[in-house]
Amino acid sequence: MMNALINCRFNVNVHENMKPSSIAILTGAGISAESGLPTFRASDGLWCDHRIEDVATPEAFGRNPKLVHQFYNMRRAQLKDVQPNAAHLVLADLAAQWDGKLFIITQNVDDLHERAEVGKNLKPGYTLLHMHGELRKARCTASDEIFAWEDDMTLETLCPCCKTAGRLRPHIVWFNEMPLHMELIDHILSECDLFMSIGTSGNVYPAAQFVRQVRMHGKAHTVELNMEPSLGHSAFHEKIYGPATQVVPEYVKRILKA
Repeated sequence: MMNALINCRFNVNVHENMKPSSIAILTGAGISAESGLPTFRASDGLWCDHRIEDVATPEAFGRNPKLVHQFYNMRRAQLKDVQPNAAHLVLADLAAQWDGKLFIITQNVDDLHERAEVGKNLKPGYTLLHMHGELRKARCTASDEIFAWEDDMTLETLCPCCKTAGRLRPHIVWFNEMPLHMELIDHILSECDLFMSIGTSGNVYPAAQFVRQVRMHGKAHTVELNMEPSLGHSAFHEKIYGPATQVVPEYVKRILKA
């Protein structure tokens, strides 16, 4: 039986007889965990047996680029062993059926949202944004040009644009770097009338403040769909707790019936 707790229904602005015109969905590591990808960091503070400071900062890349490349090569290789789960698939269904505006803003650097969308006729109002970058992309540190990337990356790898070794880095937003698409994300959050947060811990900024940013505009109903309450759970109108593969499909059904 689904272990879900529903604290409240739609509020007066967005209720079950009104279709939202603009939906913003934030997804975090929790949505991909059921596909077999590890969440951001373990209880011992390590991330895949590494300290964050050693593999996920510009300073780490400057100190030991070989280790950083090895770490992201390992994470990139993990993607070959996992598949989108029911939560990714139902969000792709929503993107194919929803006639209004739909934005998925993901903190995840995997490509499970994209793979869930393969073969679907996505609606023109749909947009997917990777605010923390993508594992299957590389970036030239000299030109900032971005390339699709499937293979390992080393200090000997030649950059496709400048033909120089040592200039490629993973296209990942590290700590102390500005997330991508923030101007567009700010606009999306100001205009949406339904905001959903799926599989997020609420301790990584600026994404952790998105729900409060939405609430400041006073337009949107806000929903947390999580395995357990996030650090920011009190800011949401509605909270539903349980595995993403169970609670997300159920909630999407509610949206499509509205």
